[in-house]
Amino acid sequence: MNKLKLEYEMKMKGISAAEMCNALKISRSAFYRKCNGKTEFTRREIEKIIEILGINKVEALEEIFFDEKVS
Repeated sequence: MNKLKLEYEMKMKGISAAEMCNALKISRSAFYRKCNGKTEFTRREIEKIIEILGINKVEALEEIFFDEKVS
């Protein structure tokens, strides 16, 4: 999870954390746990974030949600 990239995309679209939480129907604490890697976003949440931000799905998955390098 690349929290900084997600925050960047949200700022570029003018979407606050509160607005994102409302759209995802999750609490702010749940959102922050997910952003900080304590828990994971669900598939539905990921799809909704991509839709809200209007970003490319493949790039979003690679750069935001599955950004960890595996060797």
